[in-house]
Amino acid sequence: MNELADRLEAVERQLAEFHLRAAHRETVIDRLHEDNQRLKQGEHRVVLEPVIADLVRLYEHLALQAQRTPEESMLGDFAIELTGILDRCGVETFHAVPGEPYQSERHKPLGIVPTSNRQLHNTVAEAVSAGFYDREIRRVRRPAQARFHQYSAAGAGAAGAGAAGAGAAGAGAADG
Repeated sequence: MNELADRLEAVERQLAEFHLRAAHRETVIDRLHEDNQRLKQGEHRVVLEPVIADLVRLYEHLALQAQRTPEESMLGDFAIELTGILDRCGVETFHAVPGEPYQSERHKPLGIVPTSNRQLHNTVAEAVSAGFYDREIRRVRRPAQARFHQYSAAGAGAAGAGAAGAGAAGAGAADG
Protein backbone atom coordinates (compact mmCIF):
# COMPACT_ATOMS: atom_id res chain seq x y z
CA MET A 1 0.00 0.00 0.00
CA ASN A 2 2.91 2.31 0.78
CA GLU A 3 4.30 1.66 -2.65
CA LEU A 4 1.00 2.69 -4.25
CA ALA A 5 0.83 5.87 -2.15
CA ASP A 6 4.42 6.74 -3.09
CA ARG A 7 3.67 6.25 -6.77
CA LEU A 8 0.53 8.35 -6.51
CA GLU A 9 2.50 11.09 -4.77
CA ALA A 10 5.15 11.00 -7.53
CA VAL A 11 2.44 11.32 -10.19
CA GLU A 12 0.93 14.29 -8.31
CA ARG A 13 4.37 15.98 -8.16
CA GLN A 14 4.93 15.43 -11.87
CA LEU A 15 1.47 16.78 -12.63
CA ALA A 16 2.10 19.89 -10.49
CA GLU A 17 5.45 20.44 -12.25
CA PHE A 18 3.73 20.01 -15.62
CA HIS A 19 1.16 22.68 -14.71
CA LEU A 20 3.90 25.07 -13.61
CA ARG A 21 5.76 24.56 -16.89
CA ALA A 22 2.53 25.00 -18.86
CA ALA A 23 1.75 28.25 -17.02
CA HIS A 24 5.28 29.49 -17.72
CA ARG A 25 4.90 28.59 -21.41
CA GLU A 26 1.63 30.52 -21.57
CA THR A 27 3.33 33.56 -20.03
CA VAL A 28 6.16 33.34 -22.57
CA ILE A 29 3.69 32.95 -25.45
CA ASP A 30 1.70 35.98 -24.27
CA ARG A 31 4.85 38.07 -23.99
CA LEU A 32 6.06 36.99 -27.45
CA HIS A 33 2.66 37.80 -28.91
CA GLU A 34 2.77 41.30 -27.39
CA ASP A 35 6.31 41.82 -28.74
CA ASN A 36 5.21 40.62 -32.16
CA GLN A 37 2.26 43.05 -32.18
CA ARG A 38 4.54 45.93 -31.15
CA LEU A 39 6.99 45.07 -33.94
CA LYS A 40 4.18 44.88 -36.50
CA GLN A 41 2.94 48.28 -35.36
CA GLY A 42 6.44 49.69 -35.70
CA GLU A 43 6.76 48.29 -39.22
CA HIS A 44 3.39 49.79 -40.03
CA ARG A 45 4.63 53.14 -38.78
CA VAL A 46 7.88 52.95 -40.75
CA VAL A 47 6.00 52.20 -43.96
CA LEU A 48 3.41 54.95 -43.39
CA GLU A 49 5.85 57.68 -42.29
CA PRO A 50 6.88 58.91 -45.77
CA VAL A 51 3.27 58.71 -46.97
CA ILE A 52 2.07 60.83 -44.06
CA ALA A 53 4.83 63.38 -44.69
CA ASP A 54 3.78 63.63 -48.35
CA LEU A 55 0.10 63.94 -47.39
CA VAL A 56 0.94 66.80 -45.02
CA ARG A 57 2.84 68.61 -47.79
CA LEU A 58 0.02 68.02 -50.25
CA TYR A 59 -2.51 69.34 -47.75
CA GLU A 60 -0.42 72.49 -47.26
CA HIS A 61 -0.11 73.04 -51.00
CA LEU A 62 -3.84 72.55 -51.64
CA ALA A 63 -4.86 74.73 -48.69
CA LEU A 64 -2.53 77.52 -49.86
CA GLN A 65 -3.80 77.33 -53.44
CA ALA A 66 -7.41 77.28 -52.21
CA GLN A 67 -6.74 80.51 -50.27
CA ARG A 68 -5.20 82.15 -53.34
CA THR A 69 -8.02 81.12 -55.67
CA PRO A 70 -11.18 80.87 -53.54
CA GLU A 71 -13.39 80.66 -56.63
CA GLU A 72 -12.00 77.19 -57.33
CA SER A 73 -13.61 75.39 -54.41
CA MET A 74 -12.37 71.97 -55.56
CA LEU A 75 -8.91 72.68 -54.14
CA GLY A 76 -10.41 73.40 -50.73
CA ASP A 77 -12.52 70.25 -51.02
CA PHE A 78 -9.41 68.20 -51.76
CA ALA A 79 -7.65 69.72 -48.73
CA ILE A 80 -10.64 68.81 -46.56
CA GLU A 81 -10.58 65.27 -47.96
CA LEU A 82 -6.89 65.04 -47.07
CA THR A 83 -7.66 65.89 -43.43
CA GLY A 84 -9.87 62.79 -43.36
CA ILE A 85 -7.12 60.65 -44.87
CA LEU A 86 -4.58 61.99 -42.38
CA ASP A 87 -7.03 61.35 -39.55
CA ARG A 88 -7.31 57.71 -40.61
CA CYS A 89 -3.49 57.56 -40.48
CA GLY A 90 -3.58 58.84 -36.88
CA VAL A 91 -2.73 62.49 -37.63
CA GLU A 92 -5.08 65.29 -36.58
CA THR A 93 -5.11 68.69 -38.23
CA PHE A 94 -5.41 71.72 -35.95
CA HIS A 95 -5.31 75.48 -36.46
CA ALA A 96 -4.05 78.41 -34.46
CA VAL A 97 -7.08 80.38 -33.30
CA PRO A 98 -6.93 84.19 -33.19
CA GLY A 99 -6.72 85.33 -29.57
CA GLU A 100 -5.25 82.01 -28.40
CA PRO A 101 -2.08 82.41 -26.27
CA TYR A 102 1.27 81.35 -27.74
CA GLN A 103 2.23 77.73 -26.94
CA SER A 104 5.72 76.75 -28.04
CA GLU A 105 4.80 73.11 -28.69
CA ARG A 106 1.72 73.99 -30.80
CA HIS A 107 2.70 77.23 -32.57
CA LYS A 108 5.43 78.40 -34.90
CA PRO A 109 5.61 82.20 -35.13
CA LEU A 110 6.04 83.55 -38.65
CA GLY A 111 5.77 87.23 -37.85
CA ILE A 112 4.55 89.83 -35.39
CA VAL A 113 1.68 92.22 -35.45
CA PRO A 114 2.33 95.24 -33.23
CA THR A 115 -0.45 96.13 -30.80
CA SER A 116 -1.00 98.75 -28.13
CA ASN A 117 -3.36 96.38 -26.25
CA ARG A 118 -1.48 94.55 -23.46
CA GLN A 119 -4.19 91.86 -23.33
CA LEU A 120 -3.30 90.74 -26.86
CA HIS A 121 0.46 90.37 -26.22
CA ASN A 122 1.71 86.91 -27.34
CA THR A 123 -1.66 85.84 -28.70
CA VAL A 124 -2.44 84.64 -32.21
CA ALA A 125 -3.17 87.57 -34.50
CA GLU A 126 -3.57 85.58 -37.70
CA ALA A 127 -3.41 81.87 -38.49
CA VAL A 128 -1.20 81.13 -41.50
CA SER A 129 -1.21 77.34 -41.84
CA ALA A 130 -2.44 74.25 -40.03
CA GLY A 131 -0.53 72.16 -37.54
CA PHE A 132 -0.52 68.38 -37.27
CA TYR A 133 -0.78 66.24 -34.13
CA ASP A 134 0.24 62.56 -34.20
CA ARG A 135 -2.06 60.56 -31.91
CA GLU A 136 0.14 57.46 -31.87
CA ILE A 137 3.25 59.18 -30.54
CA ARG A 138 1.15 61.78 -28.69
CA ARG A 139 2.98 64.84 -29.89
CA VAL A 140 2.77 67.67 -32.37
CA ARG A 141 4.21 66.55 -35.65
CA ARG A 142 4.33 70.07 -37.03
CA PRO A 143 3.19 73.21 -35.19
CA ALA A 144 0.54 75.51 -36.62
CA GLN A 145 2.06 78.61 -38.18
CA ALA A 146 0.75 82.03 -37.22
CA ARG A 147 1.53 85.69 -36.73
CA PHE A 148 1.43 86.88 -33.13
CA HIS A 149 0.52 90.12 -31.44
CA GLN A 150 3.41 91.86 -29.73
CA TYR A 151 2.70 94.66 -27.29
CA SER A 152 4.45 97.98 -27.53
CA ALA A 153 3.25 101.37 -26.41
CA ALA A 154 3.62 102.59 -29.99
CA GLY A 155 2.13 99.35 -31.42
CA ALA A 156 -0.72 100.96 -33.30
CA GLY A 157 1.65 103.32 -35.12
CA ALA A 158 4.04 100.54 -36.22
CA ALA A 159 1.53 98.59 -38.31
CA GLY A 160 3.93 98.59 -41.26
CA ALA A 161 6.33 96.40 -39.28
CA GLY A 162 3.77 93.56 -39.14
CA ALA A 163 5.72 91.42 -41.58
CA ALA A 164 8.76 91.09 -39.31
CA GLY A 165 10.82 87.91 -39.59
CA ALA A 166 10.15 84.69 -37.73
CA GLY A 167 13.22 85.19 -35.52
CA ALA A 168 11.80 88.39 -34.08
CA ALA A 169 8.39 86.78 -33.70
CA GLY A 170 9.82 83.74 -31.98
CA ALA A 171 11.70 85.90 -29.48
CA GLY A 172 8.67 88.10 -28.91
CA ALA A 173 6.28 85.18 -28.58
CA ALA A 174 8.53 83.48 -26.07
CA ASP A 175 8.44 86.54 -23.78
CA GLY A 176 5.89 86.22 -21.06
